[in-house]
Amino acid sequence: MWLDINPRLSTPVYQQIVDGIKEAVALGILAAGERMPTVREMAAELALNPNTVAKAYQRLEQEGIIVTMRSRGTFVADRSSVDLDFAQKKLNVQIEKVLIEAYHLGLNREQIEQLFAESLDKWDKRGRE
Repeated sequence: MWLDINPRLSTPVYQQIVDGIKEAVALGILAAGERMPTVREMAAELALNPNTVAKAYQRLEQEGIIVTMRSRGTFVADRSSVDLDFAQKKLNVQIEKVLIEAYHLGLNREQIEQLFAESLDKWDKRGRE
């Protein structure tokens, strides 16, 4: 399976599922409109409690990553209907956290910009593989 869960990490298992699915969607491993495994199927595949997977799916649905349609299943959401204002506000929170961490690590603006540019380059390459 494309999702790798490590119960020994300090990150809760449900959050690992959320992060893994978000990454799979961003990299094109999961495409918009693609049917997701049911909670029970995913739990069985990963040898997890179904409640853990259900919690992850609930979080993903709240974030607009997946959508559940009664009697049809759960699908990867179409990203074309993203609320741009909400997305920018959410990303700004994450950027602020990174900048605070960079400050405490002693990095200056030039170093942060260089790291960000390198990360974008790596991201672009991952998307093409």
